[in-house]
Amino acid sequence: MSAHFLETLVRRDFDAAGHEIGAQVPAWLADELAGALEIWLARWASDPTAAEWMARAMVLPAANGRRVVGSVGFHGPPDNEGRLEVGYSVDPPYRRKGFAREAVTAMFDWAHEHHGITCFVASISPTNEPSLALARQFGFVKVGEQMDDVDGLEYVFETSWPRPT
Repeated sequence: MSAHFLETLVRRDFDAAGHEIGAQVPAWLADELAGALEIWLARWASDPTAAEWMARAMVLPAANGRRVVGSVGFHGPPDNEGRLEVGYSVDPPYRRKGFAREAVTAMFDWAHEHHGITCFVASISPTNEPSLALARQFGFVKVGEQMDDVDGLEYVFETSWPRPT
């Protein structure tokens, strides 16, 4: 997702967003990312190198063209300990079909293969059972808790990558 694409979401100009990304963009995406859009844009403005770490769209072919069904990315570049925090969201009609698992796997593989990252973090609400289940599939282990200004209590998890086979 480019900065221009994110700006079109902030303006809720879904036609321009769709043109930018070559896919139908549902209003759900702007609603889901509302808290993150301004943060991402501010981070990119202050550090353009952060862009490669952040938002990517999950796009699927559809009967009437391509459609955005979710987003995945890291919260920014690696932290001081070389860890990356992953975030993802899937449009409700497309949840529990493996899209988040596939997208997170691709992001972990990319970060490991291109940057040598081996430790990943996820912060998940204790009531978000689908994300907790996904975290278990990736071998995440709870390492703490935190209070998020927007989401409230979150469990903090870490995992290593690549996973042993």
